Amino acid sequence: MFILSLTYTAELSEVDRHIEPHMDWVKNGYDRGVFLASGRKNPRTGGVILARGTRAEIEAIVAVDPFTIHGVADYEITEVAVTRTAPGLEGLTQ
Repeated sequence: MFILSLTYTAELSEVDRHIEPHMDWVKNGYDRGVFLASGRKNPRTGGVILARGTRAEIEAIVAVDPFTIHGVADYEITEVAVTRTAPGLEGLTQ
């Protein structure tokens, strides 16, 4: 599993110009079965996505995020070997 932590590198007004295509990109990640959970950081300085796949797949997906393309956010990609979960979240260990 991967934790994608994105941090805005532009003013929120510039980020907001790209929010709709970014959300389409997020939806596509869910539709493809790659994204497991996502949301905004609080305070609103970026967001976090839980994802599955290979590092190469994740890096390729991040590369086509409109936030990446337009340079309004940077990503930190952290791989996690999940070994234990709460009941109902066993799928995260795959």
